[in-house]
Amino acid sequence: MSGVASGFTVIFIVVGIGYVLGRTRVLGDQAVTVLARMVFFVCTPALMITSLSSNDLSVVFSSTLAVAAITAVATGALYFAVVRLVWRRAVPDAVIGALSSSYVNSVNLGLPIAIFVLDDASFIAPLLLFQIMLYSPIALVTLDLTALDAAHRRSLWRTVATPVSNPIVIGGLIGLALSLAGIRLPEPVFSPLDMLGQASVPLALLAFGLSLTGVQVFAKGASPRRDTALAAAGKMAVMPALAYVLARWGFGMTGPALFAQVVIAALPTAQNVLVYATRYGRGEILARDSALVTTLLSIPIIALLAAVLA
Repeated sequence: MSGVASGFTVIFIVVGIGYVLGRTRVLGDQAVTVLARMVFFVCTPALMITSLSSNDLSVVFSSTLAVAAITAVATGALYFAVVRLVWRRAVPDAVIGALSSSYVNSVNLGLPIAIFVLDDASFIAPLLLFQIMLYSPIALVTLDLTALDAAHRRSLWRTVATPVSNPIVIGGLIGLALSLAGIRLPEPVFSPLDMLGQASVPLALLAFGLSLTGVQVFAKGASPRRDTALAAAGKMAVMPALAYVLARWGFGMTGPALFAQVVIAALPTAQNVLVYATRYGRGEILARDSALVTTLLSIPIIALLAAVLA
């Protein structure tokens, strides 16, 4: 438990520094964008290469992947069913809401929590690959078919292939290939990649702290409050509960493995959902508010999980 408390203390301090930097504008107006792009395009791909290339593939293709995938799909499907059948929301808005209730922030908070709280970055790799390689393409194809008219739709191949061009996925695939081939990168190559990878977590936490400044949530007359509340409940209550039940009684997990699985499910909504919503012009406020609400709720919820399960 002391290790968990220490891990959260590190996270709180760095996020707090990021928040102060945002309030004082020391880094300028584009700081969040620059740091986020650095994490996304450079540091996290490097971390994926170094961490996955030195791990056994059984760590990735494991029960962790199965639990993460099943809980995400089940939670998203439940949200979709409620808003479509009961509230009669349009399909594109229902898809964005379903993603808001089940698509995990596996980079900005997932990696720091995996490293400092779970003490193993490989816990995030299965979820990250599932979301980008399978979950995203399904959602994007659905949005292409329902949110865009024929003149603005991308080709099916381009839509499905988009996740493969994601630099984090490319880094993950390189790491998996190296691990599968049993290739160990030479030290002059591994060391700079490792250095960049180590920068991923602090930069992501600083960017997260910066992003918390000046954001209004649940704006009256603009925010779909009921939809946001349902998405937040699904993300922070239903998904962790499903993960606990499935991991413990479906896969027999106990101890640290069970704790890690539930913590992964309790991570907040990813910023990717807002990117998708903006791309298709549907559910932008829902995606933004869901991400902020679940982010604010995630830290006390994960701390509570640590007190109960760690």
